[in-house]
Amino acid sequence: MGLDRIHPRVLRELVEVLTKPFSIVYQQAWLTEEVPVDCKLANVMLIYKKGRKEDPGNHRPVNLTLVLRKVMEQIILSVITWHVQDNQVIRTSQHGFMKGRSCLTDLISFYDKVTCLVDVVV
Repeated sequence: MGLDRIHPRVLRELVEVLTKPFSIVYQQAWLTEEVPVDCKLANVMLIYKKGRKEDPGNHRPVNLTLVLRKVMEQIILSVITWHVQDNQVIRTSQHGFMKGRSCLTDLISFYDKVTCLVDVVV
C-alpha cells in the first residue's frame, strides 16, 4: 500500500467503476499542467539489504507514493514507449533501457557483426 492506504487489489477489483473518474482527474491535471498536491507527496523508507544493520550503507531508500500515482506513471510510460516504437525514434541498435534488450543482446549483436566481417575477409 502507498500513502493513500489503498491496497492495489481494491483498485483492481473496482477498476470498471474507478476508470472514468480517475481519467477525468488525470486529464484535467494534464490540461492544466498542475499535479495534485497528494501526488507530490512521498514517504521514503529504508529497506535493509545485507550486512550489519547499524551501517546506513546496508540499507536502500524506497519511495512510497500513492498507488494511483504509480498507475498513472505506468500509463505515461506505456504511451511514451508505444510512441517511440511506432515512430522508430530509437534505432534498432539501441539496447539499453529497451524491453527485451540488454547488454547481452547488444553483445550478441556485436559478435554477430564481427563474425560476418571475419567471414567476408577470410
